Amino acid sequence: MTEQEIYRLHAHVKGRVQGVGFRFFVVRAAQEQGLQGWVRNRYDGRVEVMAEGDLAALNRLLADLRRGPLSAQVTTVDYAFEEARGDFDRFSVLSTG
Repeated sequence: MTEQEIYRLHAHVKGRVQGVGFRFFVVRAAQEQGLQGWVRNRYDGRVEVMAEGDLAALNRLLADLRRGPLSAQVTTVDYAFEEARGDFDRFSVLSTG
């Protein structure tokens, strides 16, 4: 992996991450990094994130996911880097899935 190549980050954030503004925190952080993708709540209480961009920006987003907004309490972030597919043109909030 090199910093200039485009990758996809797929992450699941566990803890007190719903009802605390976490999705909108992620949208802001992703937009600041120039990333495309989405964030959504999961029925099991996690927040799922799919983001594409350069590796440095994705790693900064991953650090933000581990921290979360002040009202959140993140316990675990499970994640994987994948090959980017170019499926997204912006970063948005999806319905709970």
